[in-house]
Amino acid sequence: MLDEFSRVYAKIDLDAISQNVENMYNSLPRNTRMLAVVKTDGYGYGAVPIARMLQNDAYIWGFATATAEEAFELREAGVSKPILVLGYTFPYAYERMLRENIRPAVFRYDMLNHLSERVKKRRAQGGNEIFHVHIAVDCGMSRIGIRPDANGENFIKTALKTEGIEVEGIFTHFARADEADLSDAHNRLKEFGNFVTQVEADNDYKIPIVHCSNSASIIDMPEAHMDMVRCGVTMYGMWPSEEVSRDKICIKPALSLYSHISFIKDIPENTPVSYGGTFVSDRRMRIATIPVGYGDGYPRSLSGGRGYVLIHGQKARILGRVCMDQFMVDVSSIPNAKEGDEVILIGRAESGYGDNEVAKITVEELGELSGRFNYEFTCNLNHRVPRLYAKEGKILKPYEV
Repeated sequence: MLDEFSRVYAKIDLDAISQNVENMYNSLPRNTRMLAVVKTDGYGYGAVPIARMLQNDAYIWGFATATAEEAFELREAGVSKPILVLGYTFPYAYERMLRENIRPAVFRYDMLNHLSERVKKRRAQGGNEIFHVHIAVDCGMSRIGIRPDANGENFIKTALKTEGIEVEGIFTHFARADEADLSDAHNRLKEFGNFVTQVEADNDYKIPIVHCSNSASIIDMPEAHMDMVRCGVTMYGMWPSEEVSRDKICIKPALSLYSHISFIKDIPENTPVSYGGTFVSDRRMRIATIPVGYGDGYPRSLSGGRGYVLIHGQKARILGRVCMDQFMVDVSSIPNAKEGDEVILIGRAESGYGDNEVAKITVEELGELSGRFNYEFTCNLNHRVPRLYAKEGKILKPYEV
C-alpha cells in the first residue's frame, strides 16, 4: 500500500489525537464541554477523518471551522454534531447553513437581518429551522466581534429580539493566553465575564454556552474553562508556544512526514548545488536528492543548511536552495545511504537505525528553523502530500478512515 506514496506522505496518528483530546478533557470540570477545532483542514491533519473519529466521543459537543465551506465539507462527510463557524460568513452561505444547522458567529447588524430573512423565507416554504448563533466579542484581538460595552449590549438585545434567531452562545478569543505572563489574558477574562454577567442580568436571559478558552488557556487558565472550551493545536500534539506549561497535560505528536531518496551522486570539489549556486562543494561529496519541495509546502526557508532530514537515523543537511519539487542533502557521512531509502522529514527514526542521539525532528524544531511556528508549518503542507491515517499501529485503508 505504501509503495504508491513513496514520493512523500504524512502519517497521522489517530490514536495520539484521541488521547490528546481525552487528556485535555480529563483536566476540565465535568460540566464543561469541548469544541474540537478542525479549521484549515484540521490544521493540515485532515478535518474529515478527525471529525468522524471524534464525533463518537460523548464529551465532544461539536466542531469549529473558520469558513462555511469547511463546515459544508464536514456535513457532506456525515458529521452530524453541531458546527460553529468562528469567522465571518457571507450571505451567500446562509441558506445552506440554515438547512444544515450550522452555527454562525454574529457581530454585525446586517448579519442579523440577513439571517432572519433566510429563516422567514424557509418558513414560507414550510420549513421550521432557526439559526442558533454565537455572539463574537472582541476582548483585545481587534479582529472581529462586538465590543464589551453599551453598544455591544445593544447588539445582543437586538439579536435576542430578532425573529428566527436563538442566541445559543457567546465567546471571545484571547490574544495573549500563550505567554508566560498571563496578566493580559486574566484582564480580558474578567472583562468578558463581567460583560456576560451584565448582559444576562439586564435581559433576564441565561446564554446557554459561554466560551473563551483556547488550547493555551485550557492548560494554564482553568478559571477560564466556563461552559465550553475550544481545543485546537494541542489536539494535534503541538504546543501553542514555548511559554505554555508542559507539565500539566500530556500531549503526543500526531504527524510524521516521510519521503525516499530518488537519486544519489558523487560530486567533485567546486561543484555548485541547486539554483543560484549558493552552495559550492569544498571537497568531494556524496549528495542525495529528495523529491519534495516548496510546492508541497516544505519551506524554501530551510535552504542553505538551515534544515536537515534523517536518513538511517543520522542528520543529512540541506545543500543549496530548496526547489519547488526537490532538494538535495549531504550524505557524505552516511555511506550506507542508497536510492530508495526512507527519509524522515518530521518524526523519529525507527529502531535499528543506529544509536543516534539526534534521531527525531519535531514540528516545533522545523518551524523554528524555517522561521515559522509549528502549526503554520502543518497548515502549509498542501494536498500534494497524501495523508495516511494510522490506528493501533496500522495504516488504515481509505474506506476505513
